[in-house]
Amino acid sequence: MKKSRASRVFSSAYLILILLFIYLPIGYLVLFSFNEGKSMTNFSGFSLKWYESMFQNRTMIESITTTLIVAVIATVVSTVVGTVAAIGLSKAKRIIRSIVMEVNNLPVMNPDIVTAIGLMLLFISVKFQLGMVTLILSHISFCIPYVILTVMPKLRQLDDNVAEAALDLGATPFKALTKVIIPQILPAIISGALIAFSMSLDDFVVSYFNTGAGINTISMYVYSMKRYNLSVNAMSTLIVAAVTLILILVNLIPWIKDKKTKKEEP
Repeated sequence: MKKSRASRVFSSAYLILILLFIYLPIGYLVLFSFNEGKSMTNFSGFSLKWYESMFQNRTMIESITTTLIVAVIATVVSTVVGTVAAIGLSKAKRIIRSIVMEVNNLPVMNPDIVTAIGLMLLFISVKFQLGMVTLILSHISFCIPYVILTVMPKLRQLDDNVAEAALDLGATPFKALTKVIIPQILPAIISGALIAFSMSLDDFVVSYFNTGAGINTISMYVYSMKRYNLSVNAMSTLIVAAVTLILILVNLIPWIKDKKTKKEEP
């Protein structure tokens, strides 16, 4: 009994330490985004001046806009391509599926610097001028493998007879895909899209090597800053708030739908 209680206390303490290790730096960043002074260690009072400074900084706003445009396009394209590829692979022969999945794992296992230089050399060799297009293409290329890896496990859990039954009942292959398969794997698709979005939002190395002059993402802007200021904390706080809101909505909407469906059932 005592051993069991001690084990529970130790597990709880260990969990609290892990959560503090993960979230304390974020909390520290958010706190000092409201600091009145310029110090990053001494909180001198509450103020919104760093948020005002952020919105007045044209270069920072442009970098945020560029990052969001690239992340949204890369997420949409990689989610569609990755989902279709995963569905195709789930129906392929085992040997082909194994080979393709091993190839798919290469970009995930490779260091970012290898992927970045490889893509840069590819664009240069085909005489493709580095700029916004190459930046988006490079983000799509490293996001697709993560979508495939997220969707594939869910596809393995599906019953193939359901899709075949839909085809037998007169549904076209496209209708069977959109009305039967995709609704069942939708949570995995959303998870893959969120991972792709966060990977694109966070990237620095691939963006640095595959973009042209005058184009900055958030990470590139922070890297090029001559002097750190707390407006970066304000920007980071808004990103954390936006990501938190997205996660809440992604989890809350299905729960509301399930609750509504249960109420409608006789």
